[in-house]
Amino acid sequence: MAKSSSRITVEQTPFVIPDLTVKELLSAIPAHCFQRSALRSSAYVVWDFLLLAGFYKLATFLDARITPEFIALPSPHLYTFASFALWSLYSLASGLVGTGLWVLGHECGHQAFSESKTLNNAAGFVIHSALGVPYHSWRITHGKHHASTGHMTQDQVYVPRTRSERGLPAFDPTQENLLGSSVTEEVMKELRDALGDTPIGATLGAVGYLLAGWPLYIIRNASGQLRYPAGSTNHLNPSAVLFAPHQRGQIILSDIGIALWLGGIATAIYYKGFLEVFRVYLVPYLWVNHWLILITFLQHTDPLLPHYRAPEFTFPRGALSTLDRSLLGDLGSFAGWIGACTTHGISETHVLHHVSSKIPHYHAWEAAAALRRKLAPAGIRLQGAPGGWAEVYRVFKECRFVEDEGDILFYKNARGLAATRPLFVDNNASDSGIEIDKDA
Repeated sequence: MAKSSSRITVEQTPFVIPDLTVKELLSAIPAHCFQRSALRSSAYVVWDFLLLAGFYKLATFLDARITPEFIALPSPHLYTFASFALWSLYSLASGLVGTGLWVLGHECGHQAFSESKTLNNAAGFVIHSALGVPYHSWRITHGKHHASTGHMTQDQVYVPRTRSERGLPAFDPTQENLLGSSVTEEVMKELRDALGDTPIGATLGAVGYLLAGWPLYIIRNASGQLRYPAGSTNHLNPSAVLFAPHQRGQIILSDIGIALWLGGIATAIYYKGFLEVFRVYLVPYLWVNHWLILITFLQHTDPLLPHYRAPEFTFPRGALSTLDRSLLGDLGSFAGWIGACTTHGISETHVLHHVSSKIPHYHAWEAAAALRRKLAPAGIRLQGAPGGWAEVYRVFKECRFVEDEGDILFYKNARGLAATRPLFVDNNASDSGIEIDKDA
């Protein structure tokens, strides 16, 4: 970072703007990776349910023994604390495995579960309804997200807010540049004051995102397109602008699934009591929602990733505007292994998933490795920092807005600085690459 006459200039990381075709990307993946097995996919569903049942049996077995008859503790309050700690561990573990089940339902929505569309949608409807997800409603908008990932006006989720949408001071080319590599201290102060750049603000924002992000997305399409009319983006509304008229029956079916889910919870509370349902199902359910937002937010949001307006968007560019991350990898390799196994590698092989969403998770590891080998010579490396709370905080703090101008955009922070700039490579040139100055 250089400072000159009250102006801050930073050196930015170059991001190679891909110029690859869909055929080139798919041809790098071994043919057998596209094969889908209903039996193998179903086995993972059974395995996840067995894990959940095992966690429940273990928790109830141990909880029954947190008594003076089985263990002597110096204070009566410690028995309560020990029981709370036990069920907290149960909910954490069950939430991770429940996220894995969510991922399997997600594969059904992509028709990656089996060769049968009927089986895929039936299994996806059951799995996702049991997790409070309106299956077809989500499937439809999620498909649009995959078709237009990183597109500023067509993507459906994690769409960056622009300078004007944030209500920030207008761009002044005499005091800053579009690339975000140089900003005067005066503009930096204006932006910080407008955005409220404080650690506590970023912390509260990140926590709120993780806790309420999923229901807000379903109810009002939070983090989606602002161009939709207000009040028209509820995933439970068959007439929502998100859906075509011929999809109305599928939305109603999804709503029936949610009604059955709510009825099941109410019935369980009636017979078992709220506390039992809360600790056995509702807390793990909240963990699932938390992991879902954490994983997807970090896959699609980072100062390193570009977003495109229509003139520069292509499907390969959108697919390659995501990141692979090691879930829980910030806690060590063993924790990273647990995160990957329980969630079926959804965080670790996400770039591959956007290149070809019909590849099942059990082939995704091999396919992702092959894709990385294809991208490496072009200088495209899409491996982000490990996924965890600290990374959510960092990304939330650094990704505040993008500019209203330009066709290739990178996030700027609360000081108006961008960490990344676009790099265009001429594959026909004799040297290793030609950088073209182009505002983004």
